[in-house]
Amino acid sequence: MWFFLVSDALTFGGFLIAYGFTRYSYGGAWPIGEETFDALPFLQGSYPLAYVALMTFILIISSVTMVLAVEAGHRMDRKGVTKWMLATVLGGLIFVGSQAWEWSHFIHGTKFGRVELSDGSIATAKGDFGKIQSFEIVKPGAHYAGIGELITNDNITKEDGDLMHAFQHAAAKRNLSGTAGAMLITLHDGTVAKVNKEADKNLELIVKVAGNNHAVSVAADESTRINEEEGSVALYYEALSKGNVVYGANLDENEYGPQTYGHFFFFVTGFHGFHVTIGIILNIVIFINVLKGTYHRRGHYEMVEKGGLYWHFVDLVWVFVFTFFYLI
Repeated sequence: MWFFLVSDALTFGGFLIAYGFTRYSYGGAWPIGEETFDALPFLQGSYPLAYVALMTFILIISSVTMVLAVEAGHRMDRKGVTKWMLATVLGGLIFVGSQAWEWSHFIHGTKFGRVELSDGSIATAKGDFGKIQSFEIVKPGAHYAGIGELITNDNITKEDGDLMHAFQHAAAKRNLSGTAGAMLITLHDGTVAKVNKEADKNLELIVKVAGNNHAVSVAADESTRINEEEGSVALYYEALSKGNVVYGANLDENEYGPQTYGHFFFFVTGFHGFHVTIGIILNIVIFINVLKGTYHRRGHYEMVEKGGLYWHFVDLVWVFVFTFFYLI
């Protein structure tokens, strides 16, 4: 077990060292953790690193419950081992489920996306995205009829999904035109409609790659961002109408920064998630054997201790992943 853990630690160490060198080479264009991971399930607003901090806390607590399971095994307390092993498995499942949600949010992206401004600079946007209330038909298409009729989430077609999805899809396909408050959208069937949308609030553009007129924003200095008084709204919707927007992240494009960041994020966090999943499966097998009394009949709970070594290892690795990807 120890040989495996040392070799795996060297593997993760190599990944994180490569990540560090790559990040240094990109400078200010690299995403900042508190700017990128600021969402909570079912809640609006910005909560920098709150969710990933909760995930980390749950994983650390599961390590504590594993310690208690090992200690109960030393006392040949079968009920205690059963209780604490169950708690450890539940903690691991919550962590992996939370990581799956975080991946989903990372892939789908924010409501604003990343835009390329007219001077060539590239910026991410922060603020409160105004709610899209409806699309008011200006020119009917194949699926929508009646000038002046409203398209809402209740009557929009499956092809368009919902209002937000249709808006983002149209922006990426250069099917938006106009300015903030007076935008027209062309839907998949050729329907042209006016976008009835609430005004965005506190819209700021965080410049990641400098252009002719805008320098890179300094993470620690919010005054270097482009705010509404400096024309952030006009600049954002100008880029949107030109189709210069990217939503979310995958292996081909990345809203949050350089594409290399997305590669590292998916690989390193995915590799760690794979280790956690293996640990959960191992702990479930141990838990079942505890219920059957297998280890009690042997007269020792050595397997619980071996499982604990692996579980503590994946917890420790996550502390380093959390530090490198989210805090620094």
